[in-house]
Amino acid sequence: MFEHLKNRFPFPRAKCAEFIKDFKRMEVPAKTILLQENEVSFHAYYIEKGMARAWYNNDGKDVTFQFFMENTMFSSLESFRKGLPSMVSFETIEPCILWRIDKPTVDKILAEIYDDPQLRDQLMDSVFERTFDYMKHFFSFIKDSPQKRYLNLTKEKPEIIKRVPQHYIASYLGITTVHLSRIKSKILKEKL
Repeated sequence: MFEHLKNRFPFPRAKCAEFIKDFKRMEVPAKTILLQENEVSFHAYYIEKGMARAWYNNDGKDVTFQFFMENTMFSSLESFRKGLPSMVSFETIEPCILWRIDKPTVDKILAEIYDDPQLRDQLMDSVFERTFDYMKHFFSFIKDSPQKRYLNLTKEKPEIIKRVPQHYIASYLGITTVHLSRIKSKILKEKL
């Protein structure tokens, strides 16, 4: 189940088994809030099955800005590492099987990673991948039309299109569900 993490961070077998035993398995239904905006994050999650999203409240409007699928770890990084209130909420979109780990255990794992230059580099690469995803999404709002953002999403992350409710996709793209319907109709007409 943790093969993705084992491949990404090749710890010795015994050490890997020691870390994995600290994860707690959870089965939660769709629409479960895992972390509420302005709370401090004390856990990180690994998704075995299902999907979750990160979102924030913008003057009463729910704005989705990231999705997490199987074999993904997530947490409110700034809150988790620094004990600050989270700027976002995390909620399951589908029923999920999650594995939760607490901050003291992660700190212990990170201490060992920092002592190994190769593992430290792999961790930093992983963090930068997530940062790059945020930047790419942010810049798409500056340079791309909503239709172009939708087309990029269909090409780069087709699983999101298949599995995520339309109102979350519209929010992620920064448009209304009505506008998303128009974009999809226009694309369909252009293909005919």
